[in-house]
Parts: sequence; C-alpha cells; structure tokens
Amino acid sequence: MQEQSAGAPSVGGGPFDLVIRGGRVLLGDAFSPAEVAVRGGVIVRIAPLGAALEGSRIVQLADDEVLIPGLVDTHVHVDEPGRTEWEGFESATRAAAAGGVTTIVDMPLNSIPATTSVAALDAKRRAADGRVFVDVGFWGGVVPGNLEELGPLAGEGVFGFKCFLLDSGVDEFPAITADEMEAAMAVLRASDSLLLVHAEDARLIGAAPHPHSTRYSDFLASRPREAEDSAIADVIDRATRTGARAHVVHLSSADSLGRIADARRAGVRLSVETCPHYLTLTAEEIPAGATAFKCCPPIREAANRDALWSGLESGAIDFIVSDHSPAPAELKYAGHGDFVEAWGGIASLQLGLPLVWSGARERGIPLERVVEWMSGAPAHRVGLTEKGRIAEGAAADFAVFAPDQTFTVEASALEHRHAVCPYDGRELSGVVRATLLAGLPVDRAVARGRLLRRDGIGR
Repeated sequence: MQEQSAGAPSVGGGPFDLVIRGGRVLLGDAFSPAEVAVRGGVIVRIAPLGAALEGSRIVQLADDEVLIPGLVDTHVHVDEPGRTEWEGFESATRAAAAGGVTTIVDMPLNSIPATTSVAALDAKRRAADGRVFVDVGFWGGVVPGNLEELGPLAGEGVFGFKCFLLDSGVDEFPAITADEMEAAMAVLRASDSLLLVHAEDARLIGAAPHPHSTRYSDFLASRPREAEDSAIADVIDRATRTGARAHVVHLSSADSLGRIADARRAGVRLSVETCPHYLTLTAEEIPAGATAFKCCPPIREAANRDALWSGLESGAIDFIVSDHSPAPAELKYAGHGDFVEAWGGIASLQLGLPLVWSGARERGIPLERVVEWMSGAPAHRVGLTEKGRIAEGAAADFAVFAPDQTFTVEASALEHRHAVCPYDGRELSGVVRATLLAGLPVDRAVARGRLLRRDGIGR
C-alpha cells in the first residue's frame, strides 16, 4: 500500500478526503478493480478502476493486496475495569486493529463490576472513553435477580445480553436456570433485544468426571458434547415459546448442527457463532499440560472441526468471532499443567483473519466467504448496518490484506496484554498490512475509536 497527498480537484463531486485504488476491492460478494472515495469517514463513491477519482490523500494498493471491510468481532472480553491486569481497552483495541478488526463488542464479564446494570455500564464507558483504537460497543448481562435492569440497559444502547447456563468462573456473573433464561427472553422480546447464551448443561457437566490431570483427553471428557447439545436444545425450546431473538455463542459441538438447522426452518429466531480455535485446533494435537489451549466449551476432535466448517458452508453457523479471553500467565499456567487448575480462554483477537483464512484456503473456500463470516454477518446480526461492507453510504472502515503472504506467530510480538497464545510458532497465511478507521489509518499512539450504542449514537 502506498499513500500520497494529492491536491488536484476530484472528478465527479469532490473534493474527497481519501481515494483508495486497487485491483481487488471486495464489493458485495466478489473482488473487483475499483476506486473507493471517502468523505467525513463515510464511503461516498465507488467507481471502476481508472476513473481517476482524486482526493486529499490517495492510497494505491500493491498488486498482492486486497481491500476488505474492517472486521467486526462481537465476542471480546476486554476485562476493564476491575481485571485490567488481564486485559484493557488500550491493549485489546490495539490488538484488534493489528488484526484488521475495526469494531468490537465487549462482553459483560470478566470486568468488575459486570455489566448487569446501567451504573456498571457507565463505569465501563468511563474506563473506555478516549482510550480505544477501534469502535467499541457493549453487551449487557443477565444474572439472577436483574430482570428489572434489562429494559434500562437496552435503553442505554447495549447491543443485547449475555447469560450463562452454568458457572461462568467468576463470582460476579452467576449462572441462570433455563426457566430464568425464558423469563429474560420474555422481557427482551419487548425491545427485540438479542439474548446470547453460553450453552452447556450444568447438570451434565457436574456429572462428568473432573480429575486433576495434565492429559487433555481428561479435560475434554469433563465437558462432553452432550452437555452443549442439551443446553442448545433448551435455548431453542425457550426461544420457540417466547419468540425472542436468541444466539448461541462459541459453538464447539457439531452434533447440534442438525437441530439448529431444523429450528431455523421452523422459524425460530436463532443465530450461531463459532471461533477460530474450534476451526483450526484439534484435541488430538494438544500436548499434555498445554493449558494455553484450555477453553470452554473445549477444542474437540478433528472430525468435529471438519463438521464445523461444513456447518459454516451450509449456513447453519452464521459467523466467526474470536471469543478473545486473555488472562495472565500465572492463571493460564496455574497447576503446572493441570487442566482443572488453569484458567480457560483463548487470546486470539489479532490473529482471527489469518487463522480462519489459512484453514479456509486449504478447503478451497474463497476469501470472500471468510470476510462475510467475520465482518458482514456479525455486523448485520447486531444491527451495525453501516459496518461490514464496502458500499456507498457505509463506514470507511477497511483492512488492507495480503492473502498470500505467510508469517510465523510470535506470541511475544502480539498486542494483547499477555504473551500467552496457543498459536505461538504456527505458520499462517495472510498478513494485515494496514487498518483504516473512518478513512484514517489506525495510529497505535492515537486513540480515535468511538463508543457505540445499539441506536447508532456514539459517545
């Protein structure tokens, strides 16, 4: 990518702030040679390459680069305030920008206080204000006893609500029962707000063996796929009864894909996400004591991974998000390799695009579909209509991506707070060479991101 200043008047309605010219610009579902003109942070004109649009700044893509919309990651644990030593808004959003992500939506845990009241949301916004390098929205949370908070939180612009059907791992965000989930759905139906569910059956998890062990197979047995499948069946049942919008987060069990597809055909307002770690890692390859790979639900076998890819291609799975959930090394490696003692969570916000693209190209899946799964589809589901696409009137959020360039992951060089990452040393395809937010390159020293609301008003 080469940038130059240009003072000449533009052709056809200038002056433009920025014009990007390239042989491969993702327009709709296909790459085309095009010129993209930006004014005031918005795409105002798209013309065929050679139209000679001019602006104050001209960016020319290199022959090996493509222009794609900035990614939208709707499942990120920033952890600030309260657990800022785990992660924070500055480090998380720098990592996002380095990975071509221009918008994140922050989970209501593991921050303290959890985002289960308007007061807690205000505290989170104060912590983030002026310190984010990409645009940031917020989820609210559903916990026992806070039904009366849901309406006010929705009115304050959260993008929806998250709940757990089993222990979340942190005291300030307790689990709810299936009946409490249904009650929350009934409340949220009035505002057409989305309920996100961590779907694992607490009873089945409790009945599984939980030996202290360094063997990954023992940890995998402690989180059986039957528990995930049972909880997803509960989500479908309660969403059917209430007519609410429901969303299953971080799907790991491909066994539920048929049930999910059937529910959709029956008109249930259900969406589903999965994550790069479920699409790129396998249980068979995880060494003994390698607790950097621990997450819940767990990484499953290779056959399951392949079935998840099929679920994406069929449309049973809607999109891919990181579930970026970092923690300090002393927590990730607690117990000296004991999977019971170690904290669960994968930190991958910066690596999502090359991880998924590396797996997709091996399967003959085009980059266009990967970008839709990681940008357009999540943006659409949460109502960010101006995000996730390169089109006139859309936000001028872009990533300049070199899909054929390879690199080796160095955990110590990643932008998130702690150098703990299961992909350390892994060779991947695809390098994000630049990220632009509202038409300007993200500068890791200048925090220009906005705080977003569901109603579209930034704060």
